[in-house]
Amino acid sequence: METTHRVAVGDARDLPVADESVELVVTSPPYPMIDLWDDLFADLDPAIADHLAAGDGDAAFEAMHAVLDSVWDELERVLAPGGVACVNVGDATRTLESFRVYPNHVRVTEAFTDRGFDPLPDVVWHKPANSAAKFMGSGMLPPNAYVTLEHEHVLVFRKGGRREFEPGADRRYESAFFWEERNRWFTDVWTDVRGRFQDLADDDLRDRSAAFPFELPYRLLTMYSVYGDTVLDPFWGTGTTTLAAMVAGRDSVGVELDGEFAGHFADRVEEVPALSREVARERLADHRAFVAEREAAGDPPAYEATHYDTPVVTKQERDLRLYVAERVEDDGDGRYRVDHVPAESVLSMDDL
Repeated sequence: METTHRVAVGDARDLPVADESVELVVTSPPYPMIDLWDDLFADLDPAIADHLAAGDGDAAFEAMHAVLDSVWDELERVLAPGGVACVNVGDATRTLESFRVYPNHVRVTEAFTDRGFDPLPDVVWHKPANSAAKFMGSGMLPPNAYVTLEHEHVLVFRKGGRREFEPGADRRYESAFFWEERNRWFTDVWTDVRGRFQDLADDDLRDRSAAFPFELPYRLLTMYSVYGDTVLDPFWGTGTTTLAAMVAGRDSVGVELDGEFAGHFADRVEEVPALSREVARERLADHRAFVAEREAAGDPPAYEATHYDTPVVTKQERDLRLYVAERVEDDGDGRYRVDHVPAESVLSMDDL
């Protein structure tokens, strides 16, 4: 299996992507009212700087979201019928005239529903603050202490009705997840995903990037797409969604306004073969541990997997197949090809 990946430097409000050519969007936009992105938003709409200088938080909040609205218009255009958009966004706290929360997740949800998307159950994931002095307000004294925001939202939207597949579609059944993964992933609160600083040597780039852990896009790709689908990230950043697509056996397109980030992606690409093997090993090892627990409890899974010497709980899992990246080719001009092979052809019998 071969997948292709393209990274384009450009404005997400004018995506270089064909109509209805994308099955999944996984992205994390700049969060309005987080001062890290004030200059970015002001460059795109100078009125935002005026609103902030005047202390008009409501106007600045709406103007920043108006910039994002143009991107959501593009997502409506490029997503195929039945396609899914996963938008990771955090709310903001800020003091202008007074301290308050700016509910970005509410405003983004309104924007997608206004465009005819169906909102699906979303995820809240725990992203703990790193500061030892994380408490806001008056510390130990009521009533003016404030709850610290330590979570972000993965908002999930679908364009139109459920996606249809031909009966017995092999790539869909090979893309299945294990029963216990389904139970862990499809809960609305994730406490096992952690944000981290991007490992960039350039201090300025690190300051301009946001924490987006690999596990987040990899999990979402596995949940909402199948092998061979095309995944888009219009706010590409350091390329973690593309990295996850390379590991997960999906095609991808990334669009990033800041061209400096693209130059640092080559170092990350080098880790794809090793990372894909590690992901496959971990998923199989975790499943075997789950099976051992079920067997010890006297409730062994009832079905045998087709490609691996392990039982599975449901019929839908029997043809599950993991692929690993054997080779990544840099075709130049932000284009990559990845050759994938079945995990059983490269992992040892102990891993399988």
